[in-house]
Amino acid sequence: MAKVIQFPSPNPEKFGFKPVRKKRPTESEKHGQLNLFSGGKMVSLNPLSTFEEALMLDEGGNVKAKEVYEKAIQQGDSIADAYCNLGILESEQKNYTKAIDCFTRGLKEDPRHFEAHYNLANLYAEVGNLPLAKLHYQMSIEIEPDFPNSHFNLGLTLAMNKEIDQAIRSLLAYRSLVTLEEERSQVEELINSLTRSFR
Repeated sequence: MAKVIQFPSPNPEKFGFKPVRKKRPTESEKHGQLNLFSGGKMVSLNPLSTFEEALMLDEGGNVKAKEVYEKAIQQGDSIADAYCNLGILESEQKNYTKAIDCFTRGLKEDPRHFEAHYNLANLYAEVGNLPLAKLHYQMSIEIEPDFPNSHFNLGLTLAMNKEIDQAIRSLLAYRSLVTLEEERSQVEELINSLTRSFR
């Protein structure tokens, strides 16, 4: 007979998507280099890039955001970021196949795109593909090991997959990264529940 584990009610933010909130610097800008050819570009009267405009529309709940993200992709403006945020919009509309396509296209542009891995993991977990969810949570942890929600969601995925020892290790990592006592006590309760049920 199967044992039922009652998970404590987690903070919904852990299960939500993580949109890209700002335009990433180009590779040369990261290293403090100026683009010598920037003077040859057409000057826009709008101080926002197409991606930034789409982000502003998205954060305001405007349905036109999807169209502007697609325009940013066509213009080569923050392609991976635009695909990632477009994937979230598709997922919210339950267009899971399109959402997966968007996230993977974002990863094709930037294989180490943290938000795309994290969001793809959340989507795979939501549709029940635990092996792929596990893989993408692990990738997101490799890229940003200090983001606690990746550890928590990986822990839950491992627990659902009955990989209890690894689940507990992942939840302990989460506990070490969070500062709110409420979150720490919830995860401690979950760890204790897993330990009692499977040992």
